[in-house]
Amino acid sequence: MDVNMDAIVAQTQGFSGNLSDLNHLQRILKQCEELLWAHTVSQLVSSLDQLDPCLHSLGYLYILKAILSAPVSKEEANGLLVTIARFINSCSVEQIRLAPEIFVFICRRFKDQVMSMEAPIRGVAPMLTAVRKLQVSSEKLTALHSDFLLLCVLAKCYKTGMPVLEDDISEVDQPRDFFLYCYYGGMICIGQKHFGKALELLHNVVTAPMSTLNAIAVEAYKKYVLVSLIHLGQFSTSFRKYTSSAAQRNLKNFAPPYLDLADCYGNGNISELETFVQANAEKFESDNNLGLVKQVVSSMYKRNIQRLTQTYLTLSLQDIASTVQLSNAKEAEMYVLQMIEDGEIYAAINQKDGMVRFLEDPEQYKTCGMIEHIDSSIKRIVALSKKMTSMDELMSCDPMYLSKVGREKHRYDFDDFDGAPQRFNF
Repeated sequence: MDVNMDAIVAQTQGFSGNLSDLNHLQRILKQCEELLWAHTVSQLVSSLDQLDPCLHSLGYLYILKAILSAPVSKEEANGLLVTIARFINSCSVEQIRLAPEIFVFICRRFKDQVMSMEAPIRGVAPMLTAVRKLQVSSEKLTALHSDFLLLCVLAKCYKTGMPVLEDDISEVDQPRDFFLYCYYGGMICIGQKHFGKALELLHNVVTAPMSTLNAIAVEAYKKYVLVSLIHLGQFSTSFRKYTSSAAQRNLKNFAPPYLDLADCYGNGNISELETFVQANAEKFESDNNLGLVKQVVSSMYKRNIQRLTQTYLTLSLQDIASTVQLSNAKEAEMYVLQMIEDGEIYAAINQKDGMVRFLEDPEQYKTCGMIEHIDSSIKRIVALSKKMTSMDELMSCDPMYLSKVGREKHRYDFDDFDGAPQRFNF
């Protein structure tokens, strides 16, 4: 198609008014992609100056794609980051959703650029905006979720990533996006010390359907072992029934030091645990898990202190230090204060005589705040139940699912199908 750059800019300006015009413009832009690639980066950037990123988002997308498809110098890269960030913040949601794959391409190149410049924090806010604009509903996992969470991890902006992790995701297009979303999400929750949520996300990676084992699941399993010890004080090597056979057969083979650590933790001997950690520190360091392993050791001290609350009403800091094998009373005081702050124990320290008085949980479960919390939890569970019922009904009517189950029915007991609707009896 013989159209020059000025004509493309003019058509973008003229056909960005309504959906019909935008569909026509998209056909033109698809035909002109090779023409766009033939121009230099400076020419393409100059044409962007004639367009409004809010009004002409579709044309802006195609020109940005052409710019980012060509090699970009370091001098041009910094200016492009500003241009892309401004575009993400001001672009039209309706227009970018007409070409979501191009929007994803641009955002990922933006992410790669801020990472290569070792400035991931510059990409956090724009990528959050990109996720929200691309996301059709809060239940939809986009291709950009994992990229945004990765930037949050690298920039240590854990709190910024938390709102995205609060969404109840039920729609996934690509399995890899889901694996990375849960893995990076687990790392963010670990950074925020929300170990319960971290355990849930890492569990999703370990138990997700997979035909062959992947590196993401292996790394998630290592962290899953450590977080289980921190949050639950124990780890079970048994897999849930719905875990894939590939994971059940192979995951343990890739994490022997972690399973040995769990066994050592279960023995309850703090000296033995510290010796084991020191002997395997190099391995844990190479996996970038040494910091988390140290938290496992710290959690054993805390659990030993928690056991004391079940036996004693008052105890001196020196006695606590001796019982749980801490160095001195000062270190014991630091642990007790931290546990009080985190709500792990209820206690008061008398600074005059160094005595600790263990208290009962002050929560009476009848305050307005607690009632609101319980009410919101019930509503969320009811909504989730309705969603699961709807998904189950859709799956029960899916021809591909029924065909697969019909072919494999000999692999199961007939009892497995007792819950199926009568019209789908096998």
